[in-house]
Amino acid sequence: MIEPGAVIEHRESGPTRWLRERRISLAIGVAILEGILIVAGELSKALALIVAIAVVVGYFTLADRLKPGTGREIAWIAAASQAIVMLVPLLVFVIGTLTLIAIGAIAVVALILLFSRRG
Repeated sequence: MIEPGAVIEHRESGPTRWLRERRISLAIGVAILEGILIVAGELSKALALIVAIAVVVGYFTLADRLKPGTGREIAWIAAASQAIVMLVPLLVFVIGTLTLIAIGAIAVVALILLFSRRG
């Protein structure tokens, strides 16, 4: 008899369980490694973006066809890492824009202070 509130776990292999437990950190690690390669100039930005888009679209197209297990976990890790890689240019743009706005605000304040002083 099954106890109330008991969870029935699916049988999964050791590698599948290992990947599932670490998939977020693995995806972030792959994205960081790829980012380092891009910044170092070892990997083209355009190529990285094209591959990232292809992997993410491929994952969403084929994920339902993959059987649960190691293959699906690897596909998820690949898609998540590439989605992170696609976010990097957007974050650089946003941070750059915010930096320019902050510098502009500081310049306006400096000009106001300079012109308001009577020297």
